[in-house]
Amino acid sequence: MGWIIIALVGGLGMFIYGMNLMSRGIERVAGNKLRDILKKFTKNRFFGLVVGTFFTALIQSSSAATVMVVSFVNSGLMTLVEASGVIMGANIGTTVTAMLVAFKLSAIAPIFVFLGAFMSHYVKRPIIRKSGDIVLGFGLLFLGISAMSESMSSLNEIPAVQHVLQGFKNPFVGLLLGLVITSVVQSSSVTVSILVVMASQGLVNLDICLYVILGCNIGACTSALLSGLNGSKNAKRASLIHFLFNVFGSVILFLLLTFFGPQIEKVIVFIAGGNSDAGSLGRNIAFAHFLFKIFMVIVFYPLMNLLIKLTYILVPGDDEEESEGQLVTRFISNAFPNPAIAVYLAVQEIYRMAHMAKDNLNLAMNCLYSSDAEKVRAVEDTELYIDFLNIKISNYLVKINQNTLPLADAGRISGYFHVVSDIERIGDYADNIRGYTIQMAENNVTFSDSSIAELKEMMGKVNLMIDEALEMFGEKENEVHMEEIKRLEDEVDDMEQSLQQSHIERLNQGLCTAEAGIYFSDIVSALERISDHAINIAFAVSESAANEKLARFGRVQLK
Repeated sequence: MGWIIIALVGGLGMFIYGMNLMSRGIERVAGNKLRDILKKFTKNRFFGLVVGTFFTALIQSSSAATVMVVSFVNSGLMTLVEASGVIMGANIGTTVTAMLVAFKLSAIAPIFVFLGAFMSHYVKRPIIRKSGDIVLGFGLLFLGISAMSESMSSLNEIPAVQHVLQGFKNPFVGLLLGLVITSVVQSSSVTVSILVVMASQGLVNLDICLYVILGCNIGACTSALLSGLNGSKNAKRASLIHFLFNVFGSVILFLLLTFFGPQIEKVIVFIAGGNSDAGSLGRNIAFAHFLFKIFMVIVFYPLMNLLIKLTYILVPGDDEEESEGQLVTRFISNAFPNPAIAVYLAVQEIYRMAHMAKDNLNLAMNCLYSSDAEKVRAVEDTELYIDFLNIKISNYLVKINQNTLPLADAGRISGYFHVVSDIERIGDYADNIRGYTIQMAENNVTFSDSSIAELKEMMGKVNLMIDEALEMFGEKENEVHMEEIKRLEDEVDDMEQSLQQSHIERLNQGLCTAEAGIYFSDIVSALERISDHAINIAFAVSESAANEKLARFGRVQLK
């Protein structure tokens, strides 16, 4: 008996490790592409359902998919309506693992283990090496199933085990068991796959397994509920959508099974194309899991708006707006998110910091034009916020860089460090201009109309450069933006020289004081340096992308 338990636990461990290895491998190789698909093609609820189904089927984890969705909602990057479609799709996609287990691919599992191990250890190209993890995980998954199946066949010969399992007929106990096990292992796929193996060995019957599956549906909500606890109110609502969808669906199915259990079993057996013997029972359970999810989507798809309204009743009110003087991040937090969206959230926070720095620069310049030393306090406050974001984003990048990330994202981290530093320097120059404004007001120094017109013209080009740099930052690589930002940089460099010269001429003609000339020269120089930081932002990402491509092919990175 002891050796049987050891073999059973070992097989289960191999199965869970294989599934997680395969899931992590997919996230590393294609996580950024899957993330972009999830974000771009979920504006329509139906498309969200389709994308959520295929996304979850690929990464083999509805928990990972729903946690990712909750993170998007928490960051304001996805609405609850968009999230609801993905959540329904994730519930369908999670049935794939059990379906694969039911088709008994254990005979060819050693081939996948060999190929995966060879790719992971003997191929230098990182993208192929990480793809080897996917293949290896797939093979280990079925080797684990094979080990569990063999150990369970021995359990069937032990009278005490048969007695316990034959007495396992209480629907409420079955539901509770599925809920508890799935909450612990954080995967309904694991629990249902175990049921498939047990049924294939004749250890359990279809009727009680149907109730265990209902418990799995509810237990699978644990990860999403936990991820939403510390999030915004919309994040809590998104996790509640997943929870309520599964609870209400399971309650309806529980009642139907109570009154029409035999008829439902016949429908499942018929659709699964098998019969009620042990050989087909595993496939029947896998199909039951799939059909239950389809039924729940059919029932709740037209009622989803009501479900969303219910979450507003359960989680009333809106998030409190940032109070004056409160420094917070909007997209990132101390908790490590799903690896597939970790860098994406960092990029959104960097965008926020960049636009804050640009707006603060323009506010500082407007105070300078109007000689308004009263409004410059806002510039100082924003500069403190930018410094705060600089520290928070940099620390976040360090943290996520220490974890497993999609290859395409990991190759860009170094570039993002440089981008954050350049944005912070733009903020510093805005603060310097604030200081000039205060000094000029105290010393009663003003600029001539022609000087202000020249500064506004140069500032216009600098704004264009920052916009082009951020566009290039978002699109990764774009030759059009690259050429445009180079042209603007040349124009700003030329303008800096010409403005310095024209101001000297005004000084010689007595149209401007020497003190005003010093401030003018410093401000023009500051704008030219800001343009340098803007082009650094654009090329930091471009060079980072080039390094990422080289890294994926195992070549030396650019210096």
